[in-house]
Amino acid sequence: MSTTAHIGISGWRYAPWRGTFYPKGLTQARELEYASSRLGSIELNGSFYALQKPSSFEAWKASTPDEFVFSVKGGRYITHLLKLKNAHTALANFFASGVLALEEKLGPLLWQLPEKVTFDAQTLDAFLAQLPATTDEALRLAADRDERMEGRSWLEPRPARPLRHALEVRHSSFDDPACHEILARHGVAMVVADTAGRWPMFRDVVTADFVYARLHGADELYVSGYTDEALDRWAGEVVGWMNGSGAPDGGPRDVYVYFDNDAKVRSPVDAMGLQQRVSALTG
Repeated sequence: MSTTAHIGISGWRYAPWRGTFYPKGLTQARELEYASSRLGSIELNGSFYALQKPSSFEAWKASTPDEFVFSVKGGRYITHLLKLKNAHTALANFFASGVLALEEKLGPLLWQLPEKVTFDAQTLDAFLAQLPATTDEALRLAADRDERMEGRSWLEPRPARPLRHALEVRHSSFDDPACHEILARHGVAMVVADTAGRWPMFRDVVTADFVYARLHGADELYVSGYTDEALDRWAGEVVGWMNGSGAPDGGPRDVYVYFDNDAKVRSPVDAMGLQQRVSALTG
C-alpha cells in the first residue's frame, strides 16, 4: 500500500501526562523526543494561540525522528477573530513565523473555525484561494509580513514542496454541496471530527488527496477515551481511506489522525492503540 497513515496526538505538553504517559523524572524538554519515539505525528496547537518563533520550529524538527510529521494549526486570529476575512497580512505573518523551518517534516496546515461561523461561499472561496499550494508560494506570501515580524521571521529558500490544508468546521450549514465543491476545487480537506455528537462529523466528505481526522472524544468531548471496539472501527475507516474503498471516487489517500481527548490522559494511549491496529491491517 503506497499511502501512509500518520497517527498521533494534538499537542504534547500536558501536566497530567507526567508520570503517566511520560516516565517519572523525564524533563519537560525531552517530552517531545519521548512522544515522537512512540507516535508518528503530532499536531502543533500552540500556533493556534500565538505566533511561534523560528527557533522553536527548528528545535521541534531537530528533536524528532527523520520520518516524523507535524501538522500545524493555523492561528485563531485568522479563523476566530478575522473569520477568514481580510487575512492576507495575518497569513503572511503566520507563514513567516517559522512554520516552513519544519521543512520535510511539515504536514498539513489545519484551519479550525468556531461553531458560530456559518458557510459563506464567497468568504470561504476567497480565503482558500489565498492559501499557498507550495512552500515557494508560502515564502512569497510571507514576504508581505508586517513590522511585528521584524527579527523573528524564517524566510530561507528551499526546494519547493507541496503544501496541504485542512478545514475543520463546526456548523451544519457547511454540509452543503457548494461548500464541498469549493473545498475540492482548492484541494482542501474537510476534517472528519468526532466530537461526541456536538458538531457535524462529515465522515463521507472527501475533498482532497488526503484525509484529516480529529478525534475529540467518543462519548464526552475532550474527555472520554475510545474502547477497543471503537478503535477497531476507526482502524477500518483509516484503512478504507488508505486503499480507496472509503472514498467516493475510489482513490487511495494518505491519512492524518489526531487524538484531542487529553483531559484524562487518553490521547497517547488511544493513538498508540489505533497506530498498532492500522499497522496490523496494512502489514
